[in-house]
Amino acid sequence: MTAFTCGIVVLAVQHPNTDHLPAKSSSSSAPLTFGAAEGFAQGVVGGGGASPVYPQSNRELVAFLGDAAARVIVLTQTIDFTGSEGSTAATGCAPWGTRPQCQLAIDHRGWCAKHQPRAPPARVNDNAGLLGIAVASRKTLVGRGSKGVIKGKGLRIVNGATNVIIQNIAITDINAKYVWGGDAITVNGADMVWIDRVRIARIGRQHIVLGHQANHRVTISNSFFDGRTKYSATCDGHHYWGLYLTGARDLVTLKGNYIYHMSGRAPKIGANTVVHAVNNFWLDNPGHAIGLAAEGSSALVEGNVFQNVKQVYHQPIRGQLFSAPDVKTNALCKGPLGRKCRTNALSSSGGNVLRADTAFLLSFEHKSVAPASSSAWVKCCVRRRAGTKLFAVGTDTPIGNSDEDDSCAGCEQEEGEDEG
Repeated sequence: MTAFTCGIVVLAVQHPNTDHLPAKSSSSSAPLTFGAAEGFAQGVVGGGGASPVYPQSNRELVAFLGDAAARVIVLTQTIDFTGSEGSTAATGCAPWGTRPQCQLAIDHRGWCAKHQPRAPPARVNDNAGLLGIAVASRKTLVGRGSKGVIKGKGLRIVNGATNVIIQNIAITDINAKYVWGGDAITVNGADMVWIDRVRIARIGRQHIVLGHQANHRVTISNSFFDGRTKYSATCDGHHYWGLYLTGARDLVTLKGNYIYHMSGRAPKIGANTVVHAVNNFWLDNPGHAIGLAAEGSSALVEGNVFQNVKQVYHQPIRGQLFSAPDVKTNALCKGPLGRKCRTNALSSSGGNVLRADTAFLLSFEHKSVAPASSSAWVKCCVRRRAGTKLFAVGTDTPIGNSDEDDSCAGCEQEEGEDEG
């Protein structure tokens, strides 16, 4: 097996006793983020060189994220919004059945009456999860070590927000029992957004949703989308509502993500959206991974690994797809991307489509295109890198939940062109 050299990059903000400092106090000169965005959001700076602040309460976190100042916001603890805005008991429905493992649905804008009129009503939801925290322009939100967690409420990067970095945090436990119970990260009408090394788990609706307004340049990288749940629309412990990318004229890079235990929408790609899915690892999906059901949707899918995925592509495909089918065909990428594309690898997976639509590849010309490693590198390394997998502050113990072969010596970015 090929051995990959690596050193796991450490994010360790060495600031003594920061947990006990006032929210706005800091004397640290160490870099608070690491790496740089690849792909369409290359060049994003977030809060830039602003002095870091350390929110100590729900109110401080909301204020820092939403104000007009450039901010570097360092999350050093779990900020729990559960129960902070009360709860609601009202009519909902059970469109997928009333077994304990099935999700129920909130009657969002009359959804139950319109789509599931015969479903029995039932719901009590936590209000805090319904609407995420507004994130304004020029913001960096970064977790320290493994400590940065937002529980019970998501984030909303909307209304023209630009230059936003979300890195090394977890977002968890947002009305997991209820569809329409809340999304982890919403991007709608934004530009230059980088979501990196984020772990998302136990969410009622989408892990990430790009809304109908244009989201011009977005990179989602090195993140762990954990679909394990007690409640799901497929009633099998696999979360269905993964990533819904449906904005107008969106350019989205998905790179190095670990998409685990989902059963659909991983991602669902809407019309007029261009997605570059490169070097991601899909594992354990009894439904489908990628959906291109809308005319005008398009995806370049290269250098990925699909393992135990029942249907790689949801049918029918109405958009354009370049699935990097073979070495010869992959040379067609050379013009618009400046390099050949990488083949994907499938293991115990079905529903693959060998397709080489090329017209939409012109969208990549003169854009920042993420480099691609081989699928062998992905299988070896993505689970090690994705999510909040950095060294715990003050220890030498890596944080992670991967089970890759010990022969994977490490995971620095592999370089070089495709086989052949």
